[in-house]
Amino acid sequence: MEPTGPHEEVAAFITAKLCVQIDRLDLPWFVLQRGLLRPSNSGMTAFRLDVAIVDRNELSQEPLWAEQSILTLGSSIKFMAEVVSGNWQNDYARKVEDYAVLGISEYWIADYAGLGGTRHIGKPKQPTFSICTLVNGDYEIQQLRGDQTVASLTFPDLKLTADQILKAGR
Repeated sequence: MEPTGPHEEVAAFITAKLCVQIDRLDLPWFVLQRGLLRPSNSGMTAFRLDVAIVDRNELSQEPLWAEQSILTLGSSIKFMAEVVSGNWQNDYARKVEDYAVLGISEYWIADYAGLGGTRHIGKPKQPTFSICTLVNGDYEIQQLRGDQTVASLTFPDLKLTADQILKAGR
């Protein structure tokens, strides 16, 4: 399934803000542009990632990286963000579980159109920004809306609100 234009705008906004942080902090990280995540330790299929921050220092351990832009190890990924689309179940259920198993410490879910199930974003459905933080192998999930401030463990100096992210696609 190809993403919509607004989906890509939200992903690009997040990418731009994180690239500024990576550059400012002079981190050995980059945003993966077109790669895949195919964990080697299970039968999971490959995911096309919306926003993945990759640690260059870990790439020597990646068996497929030199020939294909495929990551297999969670240790290579410092941060993930997914922009919710029609297959919202993947972002809220499957990826939450899979990314936790891989040990990805921070995972954002940007549901700019309020597509997720009411179990995940409440009633009435509305645009929701979720921050998933890995604690003892499971994600603790904080939901934000409106002018609530985004607090990132990976990028503590980041200054954004939920609305700034969610409205990037409108």
